[in-house]
Amino acid sequence: MGRILTIGDVEAAVKGGSVFACGGGGWVEHGRQLGTLAVTIGRPELVAMAEVPDDAWIATAAAIGAPGGLTDWEMLGVDYVRAVQLVQQELGAPIHGLIIGQNGMSSTLNGWLPSAVLGTKVVDAVGDLRAHPTGDMGSLGMASSPDQVIQAAAGGNRARNAYIELVVRGATAKVSPILRKASDMSGGFIASCRNPLRGAYVRQHAALGGISRALALGEAILAAEPRGAAAVIDAICKATGGHILGSGKVVRNTLRYTEEAFDIGVVEIGTGAGRRVVHVMNEHMAVDDGEGRRLATYPDVITTLDAQGQPVSAGQLREGMEVHILHVDKARIPLSSSVKDPAVYPPVEKAMGIAIASYALGGVAA
Repeated sequence: MGRILTIGDVEAAVKGGSVFACGGGGWVEHGRQLGTLAVTIGRPELVAMAEVPDDAWIATAAAIGAPGGLTDWEMLGVDYVRAVQLVQQELGAPIHGLIIGQNGMSSTLNGWLPSAVLGTKVVDAVGDLRAHPTGDMGSLGMASSPDQVIQAAAGGNRARNAYIELVVRGATAKVSPILRKASDMSGGFIASCRNPLRGAYVRQHAALGGISRALALGEAILAAEPRGAAAVIDAICKATGGHILGSGKVVRNTLRYTEEAFDIGVVEIGTGAGRRVVHVMNEHMAVDDGEGRRLATYPDVITTLDAQGQPVSAGQLREGMEVHILHVDKARIPLSSSVKDPAVYPPVEKAMGIAIASYALGGVAA
């Protein structure tokens, strides 16, 4: 049986999702608003993939953009609902349930409000356990598929007349950049519903249990918080199987917003033998040591925690801030077909100017 999500689950989803946000994944307050709205006006239901019929339509609820505090964005809860409605209209069939493209500060809760309003299920599966910069990385292996898919988006800064609705159909790799451009034109952050696929396909290609993992991690954090920062960090490491890769003060943050709606740059943490360089494209994608040796690479979980053990977005890392770098090896998390697809890496490598695929795909079965 499914699990009715309650107000107590909202904070757990935000806390756990914030760790898997890996420096991106939306806004904490946006996540709280989405979740609180959903459990107040309806009864969103979390269901395991085993409960989903093979022929049911499952779509991905996702926010697109780079809301790192560098743009004038506006996102309302109703935008997530509208995006689902647009896809259902184009598909000519009801959406049975929604997965999310990634966990995050708000994205873990992207499917809750449509569930409360429209009755779609919150499916316990994700396109990627951790947050990532491109839609293709959470597309369940559809990035190089020639199949025509439907993608819709809704949202934007109303005061600036930047509200946009659009529905596009085409191969995933061709239409995903259209939604990202719409996000930029709308103010930098837009709600989407995309890639409706049959339940049987989702069961085979998604990272199963991704939302319940975020909830369990959040519950562990909440239980540890009364005991202080060290207890929180220990709880995160224990719950994820991760470790602290480095600690120190932020020395430099070169993050900048691009017209492709990405935040790109590097964050230098610590000095001397403990120096770490975090490569950012919306999220923390790789970590090098002071000699340039690679220590961690997507799809590993890479998260910056402040002195209190709270995850910090890449755009909020300021010079002089004391931080810890959490690293969870990809062998410890469920991986979707998306992150095993070589086609998703060239655009990211080009934008960042570093190698990702050779590390990301090493030891990962295709």
